[in-house]
Amino acid sequence: MGDRDSDDVLKDFFVPDYILGHGSERVGDFSHAPACPVIVFINSKSGGQRGGDLIVTYRTLLNKNQVFDLGEIAPGEVLRELYKNLEILKQDGDPLASEIQKRLKLIVAGGDGTVNWLLGVVSDLKLSEPPPVATVPLGTGNNLPFSFGWGKKNPRIDRQSVMSFLNQVKTAIEMKIDGWHLVMRMRALKEGSCDPIAPSGQTNSLNAFQQVFEPDPSYMDGFHKYCGRFWNYFSMGMDAQVSYAFHSDRKLHPEKFKNQLVNQSNYLKLGCTQGWFCTSCFHPSSRNIAQLANVRILRRQGQWEDLYVPRSIRSIVCLNLPSFSGGLDPWGTPDPKKSHERDLTPPYVDDGLIEIVGFRDAWHGLILLLPKGHGTRLAQTSRVHLEFKTRAADHTYMRIDGEPWRQPLPFEDGSVTVEISHAGQAKMLAPPSCRSKSLPIT
Repeated sequence: MGDRDSDDVLKDFFVPDYILGHGSERVGDFSHAPACPVIVFINSKSGGQRGGDLIVTYRTLLNKNQVFDLGEIAPGEVLRELYKNLEILKQDGDPLASEIQKRLKLIVAGGDGTVNWLLGVVSDLKLSEPPPVATVPLGTGNNLPFSFGWGKKNPRIDRQSVMSFLNQVKTAIEMKIDGWHLVMRMRALKEGSCDPIAPSGQTNSLNAFQQVFEPDPSYMDGFHKYCGRFWNYFSMGMDAQVSYAFHSDRKLHPEKFKNQLVNQSNYLKLGCTQGWFCTSCFHPSSRNIAQLANVRILRRQGQWEDLYVPRSIRSIVCLNLPSFSGGLDPWGTPDPKKSHERDLTPPYVDDGLIEIVGFRDAWHGLILLLPKGHGTRLAQTSRVHLEFKTRAADHTYMRIDGEPWRQPLPFEDGSVTVEISHAGQAKMLAPPSCRSKSLPIT
């Protein structure tokens, strides 16, 4: 493709400076609205620190002011300013602003935690026309991009590869995805803090899970309240502990995590050293899910019931998408007869239901590599309630869409609950090869 041809193609994605709030004068020919205007967010620290090189390529191809480094500026700050400016321009009668707002698409390059962050921001803005999001796999697991057909390998960063991706974004289809609220309430510890502890050396990491300080009707005196949101999964137990160790090591020794294959190899090694393969030697039985908490689910008939969790289960996953742990599907495809007997439906990403899966250890997880492998299917539900048992443990490990943390638990006085409920939907972009399925149109 010649330079002139490529320049003509790139006009479809270009957003002029005055739309972005940089200057007030229109410069150039903007008589025709771009077919697919994009705002690009890239985590420069993702992809073995290759995100910085990807930023350079995008800024070379597009207006450099429409490409943002998430290591320097938060997406909420960018989008609030952009949409504020769009509304002002529309009120002034600018036809281009109106067309760009209708056609705008977002691109986010980073790990699953980065994608979660952006989706949460878009959802919180409560826009009348929320833009759909395309994802570039630039993390270690890349479950969200893989679920929506964008692959799981870190992308090439050359000019031609980026232009090819932009053209895929232009022709991609829109899909809806369920979001899920997670609310934790616990009594304040007599000593120390009960705030979630980020992996060693990591700051500002828990974008998806934060303490709530403002008054709230459900806030109980003497209790701390934490809120989070996920789009792919919430997990608790041994798998989150391994993820926590991995993130700690990567933040303390970034020179050892320069590419995706090395990262995955290091993750496997940590799984061994953390005892995920030899759980009886390293993992106290008190931290097995059944010994740690009681789990209740809401059936489709509107009735709450206790969920039976085998005592051998050391990790539980509440799953919304068909991808976990680097592209594996823990739920799989249940036998139609068993599905009918257990009142299970095919898993869709926009059906208002999550699938709950349990794992005994890493050996159990390796079953997912088989054609029909799956974890222990526990339930399918629209709401989950976990109540931690008093004196079961002084902490546990949790993870939301790739973001792990160590959660202190009151040891003397229990009253720790976690509630998961539906939190609306977001728009995703997906090529035809997408593995995620939406509800059939009736």
